[in-house]
Amino acid sequence: MPAKSKDQQKAAGAALAAKRGDRNKSDLKGASKQMADSMSETELKKMASTSRKGKPQKKKGSS
Repeated sequence: MPAKSKDQQKAAGAALAAKRGDRNKSDLKGASKQMADSMSETELKKMASTSRKGKPQKKKGSS
């Protein structure tokens, strides 16, 4: 599943680093912490490797 925004892509990258042991999991906050707990390394890799070109900074709300 590709990232929908730049912030989502960055959070996935941080969560992936924690999963791989390159970063302390205790340093994660918010979305990246949830992603690290709920997603596999393969899912995180797909989301983190999404191109940022043409993506909004933040995902627009659905309201």
